[in-house]
Amino acid sequence: MPSFAAFGNDLHSGRRSIDFVGRRRLWYAIASCAVLVSLLSLGIRGLNEGIQFRGGSEFRISNVATADTRLAQDAVASVLPTSQAPLVSIVGRSDVRVQTDRLTLTQVDQVKSALAKAYKVPDNDITSDFVGPSWGKDVSNKAITSLLVFLVLVSLVITLYFRTWKMAVAAIIALVHDLLLTLGIYALIGFEVTPESVIGFLTILGYSLYDTVVVFDKVRENTDNITATTRRTYAEAANLAVNQTLVRSINTSVVALLPVAAILFIGALLLGAGTLKDISLALFVGIAAGTYSSIFIATPLLVHLRLREPEIKAQAERVYRRRREEQQRAAQPELVTAGAGGQAAPPRVPAAVAAEPAKELRQASGGQRQQPKRGSGPGRARPGGRKG
Repeated sequence: MPSFAAFGNDLHSGRRSIDFVGRRRLWYAIASCAVLVSLLSLGIRGLNEGIQFRGGSEFRISNVATADTRLAQDAVASVLPTSQAPLVSIVGRSDVRVQTDRLTLTQVDQVKSALAKAYKVPDNDITSDFVGPSWGKDVSNKAITSLLVFLVLVSLVITLYFRTWKMAVAAIIALVHDLLLTLGIYALIGFEVTPESVIGFLTILGYSLYDTVVVFDKVRENTDNITATTRRTYAEAANLAVNQTLVRSINTSVVALLPVAAILFIGALLLGAGTLKDISLALFVGIAAGTYSSIFIATPLLVHLRLREPEIKAQAERVYRRRREEQQRAAQPELVTAGAGGQAAPPRVPAAVAAEPAKELRQASGGQRQQPKRGSGPGRARPGGRKG
């Protein structure tokens, strides 16, 4: 059974090829459906904003014997029967977090007493905090500002480095795809969005951009002076670049996902650290989405944009025309053999002219020598004693 390394070597050498670019309409359809579901989730369900964004009071009960969320809901309802139902979650193995609307000092003391009685813990094991909504609004505004500045700077750097704005457009669209997909998953499943999650969202951009730049750099290497050659079209050279970097992208993503998954498991289940859970959850979803977009979205979209250029179109037409001519020239020896059976043979082609298509065919096929068919050589004897 071939190993994964052998499979990667075959992709890099061109012995195997996955048609990522040729099937770009399929990837566009899948990405469009995913983005549409994300937008619908954001519009219908919305994001589950943490208390830092909406404001309110938070209670945390430590060292409980039974981490039952129903006890906290009944305790708060007994003190605040007309208020909105609290958000209760289990943190770690023995902590319970309760989030309510903004309460007065008297109400805070009453809720603490009710929670202590419900979970049979001393009042010292219950802590309370109040968070105003203005702080969360400031965090959101700064995050949006940072995102816009990041996108502008990244666009300028990619445009200057690769000397084409179309690579910047493809990379930015892939980034937006990753963000929308991550936010859609948060809205669909109901993950709580905290300031730590926002930090994770911004960190996603770096991982996604890294994979995209690696693939684009190989695309630039394969398509350097592509308009002056007739060996491959731009789409074929770009698809080869994706295949050559596929194994590296997968390995990089797996190496990045493993520690993030470990942090997510340890932080959420063992330590009960909400900060670790919020950051690692956003990173885990974003890294997976970034790997997908760098392979299936960024490069096919770049090819789609470049194929609209007149010089790229003309180069592709020259490649296809040359291949047709080579096929026609390769069929000429069969006509000569047919002439030896009694039919009229075509005009004799000079040896120098006949050798040129074979040389071009070897270049177009990656250097493999084309073996002529029997009866097609220039020294084959013809009827009547003459040599061709």
